Amino acid sequence: MERRDKFNYYLDIADAARERSTCLRRTYGAIIVKNDEILATGYNGAPRGRRNCVDMGVCHREDLKIPAGERYELCRSVHAEANAIISAARRDMIGATMYLVGRDARTGELLPDTTSCSMCRRLIINAGIERVVARLGEDNIRVTQVREWIDQDDTVIG
Repeated sequence: MERRDKFNYYLDIADAARERSTCLRRTYGAIIVKNDEILATGYNGAPRGRRNCVDMGVCHREDLKIPAGERYELCRSVHAEANAIISAARRDMIGATMYLVGRDARTGELLPDTTSCSMCRRLIINAGIERVVARLGEDNIRVTQVREWIDQDDTVIG
């Protein structure tokens, strides 16, 4: 019997967290791991106490025809990465790895472009997380050193 490698083991756990997602467009799950210990998990959904999109049966961003990746401030959800980060202490996250899985909410297919939005990237940077491992397909994983997001600052114009 062949053992599951660590990347896929943790990505499978992030995928399990994703199953709690309440988004009608894309479901995401994230976990933060340091020294082979899971520090926190997160999935995308409305803030505690607010109605979820799945309960309302409507995605306001879809109604407004907002393309994926734009105008996140109009979304009801807190992103998976943010939910994981707010569940852990920064002192524990310094040098940690975040594992991230995204799927299409309708088809369940893995998203080939899974990545963190610019707002979540800022949170990940400030949390002290060292790298993000994203599942891009059944056999495709991307490992991003967070330092790249710092060096290639997407908020600088020109």
